[in-house]
Amino acid sequence: MKPVRKVVFPVNGLGTRFLPATKAMPKEMLPVVDKPLIQYAVEEAAAAGVTEMIFVTGRNKRAIEDHFDTYAELERELEMKGKQELLEIVREIVPPGVRCIYIRQPQPLGLGHAVLCARPVVGNEPFAVILADDLVDADVSVTKQLVEARERAGGGNVLAVQQVPREHTKRYGIVSASATEDERRFDVSGIVEKPDPAVAPSTEAVIGRYVFEPSIFEYLAKQKPGAGGEIQLTDAIAASLGNVHCSAYRFEGRRFDCGSKQGFVDATVHFARKRGFTIAAD
Repeated sequence: MKPVRKVVFPVNGLGTRFLPATKAMPKEMLPVVDKPLIQYAVEEAAAAGVTEMIFVTGRNKRAIEDHFDTYAELERELEMKGKQELLEIVREIVPPGVRCIYIRQPQPLGLGHAVLCARPVVGNEPFAVILADDLVDADVSVTKQLVEARERAGGGNVLAVQQVPREHTKRYGIVSASATEDERRFDVSGIVEKPDPAVAPSTEAVIGRYVFEPSIFEYLAKQKPGAGGEIQLTDAIAASLGNVHCSAYRFEGRRFDCGSKQGFVDATVHFARKRGFTIAAD
């Protein structure tokens, strides 16, 4: 079984929920305390042993490339002024042994299409997918948890899930799944996108962490565009279930939905307190 050494970051969303802040800045570059969302995601992937970071980008996303590039003038300035601690922070933005690769998605045609754009670089290897606006504070990298769950299952696709209130099922992809000997891993028999609470098959919701076998590309390539001309990742996962084993893994950690303003504020307060900052009371 091949190890997971590649990760795909779909970062071509418009970030409309954060306008006007995201009019000229990618939402993935919004800082939680002093690090942008995308850096937390890269650090999580690196902690799982991933060495190739594949960013699927689009217009107005140049700031992501610049963030992970070398900034020689800044480094010289910090070195000349003896600001060694800041210099090390800048030099460690890209973890050691990691390579960053950028692919353009010509049009934002859905999450499934963004993942499919990475096919030429991923090739015939298993890979992870991380959605940066799902920020998770965990003792063990969530991506590493999924990689290890895949190893214990003997391969196959793995989806990160968490239980949500039934009235929230219409916000997520929801799985039908049965228990295994691993109390956190479930065998997936079905998945449906944003079901009405009355008909949702469970309350196990998929969040923005996945590990896929390369065969997922075949199912993505066969998907017909749905509403808005988008190719849905959920549809490809559902189509693969009869042929590719799929696990749902109830990860350990606290998730923040930084795609919403409330979740972003909650994450900022949480990580600020964790860093020792004082949050003033009203």
